[in-house]
Amino acid sequence: MTPSEQKIILYLEKLNTLNAEGCPACNRKFTLGETVVLACGPWEGTKYIHENEAVLDKKTALYYERRCYKDRSG
Repeated sequence: MTPSEQKIILYLEKLNTLNAEGCPACNRKFTLGETVVLACGPWEGTKYIHENEAVLDKKTALYYERRCYKDRSG
C-alpha cells in the first residue's frame, strides 16, 4: 500500500465510524474533511489517526504514530 493509499479525507460515514473511538494517538475526535492516515502505533495493527500525529517512514513507506516512530528510531 502506498502512502497516498493510506491517507483519506474524512467523509460523513467514515467520520461517524471513527468517532466512536476517536484518534488513538491524541484522544481527540475527528472532524469532517480532516485528513487522516492509517498508521502503526502501540496498538494492534493499523488505525486511522490525525495526519499531524503521524510520521511517514520513507524506508518502509508506512505511517507511524509520532511517539512510536521516535521510540523505534532511537
